[in-house]
Amino acid sequence: MMRKKRKRGGPIACSCSSPIAAAAAPPLESRRAAWTGMGRAAPLCAIAAANAARAEQQQRRPPPALLVLFSLGLLLHTGDCQLQTPCRIQKCTTDFVALTSHLNSALDGFDLEFCKALRAYSACTYRNSKVCRGNLVYHSAVLGISDLMSQRNCSKDGPTSSTNPEITHDPCNYSGRQGAGELRGGGEQTPPTYFFCGLFGDPHLRTFKDHFQTCKVEGAWPLIDNNYLSVQVTNVPVVPRSSATATNKITIIFKSYQDCTDQKVYQAVTDDLPAAFVDGTTSGGDGDTKSLHIVERVSGKYVEMHARYIGTTVFVRQLGRYLTLAIRMPEELAMAYEESQDLQLCVNGCPSSERIDDSGHLPLPVMGQLLPPGASSQTRSVYTLESATAKCHEKMLLKDIYFYSCVFDLLTTGDANFTAAAHSALQDVEALHPRKERWHIFPDNGAAGQGQQLLCLSLGLVCLMLVVFL
Repeated sequence: MMRKKRKRGGPIACSCSSPIAAAAAPPLESRRAAWTGMGRAAPLCAIAAANAARAEQQQRRPPPALLVLFSLGLLLHTGDCQLQTPCRIQKCTTDFVALTSHLNSALDGFDLEFCKALRAYSACTYRNSKVCRGNLVYHSAVLGISDLMSQRNCSKDGPTSSTNPEITHDPCNYSGRQGAGELRGGGEQTPPTYFFCGLFGDPHLRTFKDHFQTCKVEGAWPLIDNNYLSVQVTNVPVVPRSSATATNKITIIFKSYQDCTDQKVYQAVTDDLPAAFVDGTTSGGDGDTKSLHIVERVSGKYVEMHARYIGTTVFVRQLGRYLTLAIRMPEELAMAYEESQDLQLCVNGCPSSERIDDSGHLPLPVMGQLLPPGASSQTRSVYTLESATAKCHEKMLLKDIYFYSCVFDLLTTGDANFTAAAHSALQDVEALHPRKERWHIFPDNGAAGQGQQLLCLSLGLVCLMLVVFL
């Protein structure tokens, strides 16, 4: 008896009612043929044929995990047997992470770039809204994007980040140029190194190399003077018959750079901390995304300047009668200057003739003196060492160099505003300094060091006497 054999790989009718049941058992026609088509005289052959058919069917059966996924797909798309486009929410999330992983909230232009990445993330989720409508991860991402946009005050309309930053980049964005390898001549890309410099109080200087100094530097002195930026400060005496000074004027020159910005000059003096450059503008560069702009945080008291084209951020504050300054700048740009520009306090520190401290040690309280040399008698009646220490401890719990600078300033000037100056200077370090482990600088105990030297000398003399007389 001739029977038609079913070709392997032949078409299978689609049934949406029970596809898993259809795939789980051999066809009824095959089973009937195994028992009746072969005749009753050969039961063993019939059983063998049935087993062979069942084995062949099991080889074509998909793995159990695929059956589970297929069943879930039927639950979400009942009655639809056409191939569906997969949900690509994971790709959207991966692109967003790639666009934001290099951003730093302390850098200029962070909010702008973060909002652009958020809008690109939102657009990606919208494109997948239909195919991802039953995906919990998708709905969580949509809610998360909405929350982040509210937190960062991002508008829903605006420019979006490109998912291929290697192809398109902003020539007036220092970080973008670094990513493209323009300033490094291509090749292997390494993240740029940033420097921090700060000036506050009496004044106390933190250099690009994290050296902490207290200086006189009365008059006008250059903090920074390179091919991209110039910063000059003017210091005046704080109290009569004292060498201590404080800053009452700051001049900052952002030099012109390609098509990103013309030269812009900013100037602040005591009681005049403007939120604009001297020409009345608040930004430099063309287009909606300014390569240089000023942000006023506290009217007349605190402004920030963000220069995206050179990756630089500057904070200027007024506390009491005096000004403070903090700056973050890429190392390669900070060190781009001529030999004639070597007098830069942020680069080389104060000249030795202008130093008040002794290799980082303030005359007080580290060395235990009651008053620094030259302090006026008027200061003595305002703060004692104990009261100054207690006053500074209200703002700063750690007894680092900023704490000791606060105590020094209080005993030198009697002006409580210097406490706020030291505290805000430490806050600026935490906001701008690229390395958290270097935020706090702890002075060495000079007296303890001298005691250890005397102890070693005494032990050496004892050993020598034992050798001679024994």
